[in-house]
Amino acid sequence: MNVLKTGIEGVLIVEPDVFRDARGYFCETYNRARYREAGIEAEFVQDNESLSSKGVVRGLHWQAAPHTQAKLVRVVRGAVWDVAVDIRKGSPTFGQYVSVVLSGENMRQFYIPRGFAHGFIVLEDNTLFSYKCDRLYNPASERGLCFNDPQLGIKWPDIGREITLSPKDSAHPPLDGIEPWEEK
Repeated sequence: MNVLKTGIEGVLIVEPDVFRDARGYFCETYNRARYREAGIEAEFVQDNESLSSKGVVRGLHWQAAPHTQAKLVRVVRGAVWDVAVDIRKGSPTFGQYVSVVLSGENMRQFYIPRGFAHGFIVLEDNTLFSYKCDRLYNPASERGLCFNDPQLGIKWPDIGREITLSPKDSAHPPLDGIEPWEEK
């Protein structure tokens, strides 16, 4: 597997080894020992999955301490443009983001450590998105950030149709309206 560093410390893109032949493909999507060797120390305890149509935006989300989550995300079928925003208090890259296209075709994974808001826009209908979390979901700790806050300067791709956003996600505050993340 190939692990790519990004412009923000700790955020990684993982390119697993994929073995293709006339039957299809084989890919090891997670191996704790190999991922630890690559610098991903998280002990994953929960897997989640979502199915979405083209134009759906999910995020930007995170969990507040003490239920903060690191995530390892991937697309099983379809494609998304995935984003991680640094919301760590005092970070030199606070408010900056990293983005990557994840698809069933490229099979890339995105590692998002604790202290980042995460979200994506779906690029293809019937996209199946899967992710691992290193802590269990806690509804009282759920937080969000406005996905199109001008302060963030996120250049969301034009997908040729209107976006679909949940009522909860459409009510998230801008960057200057959140309490920056810190591990407690």
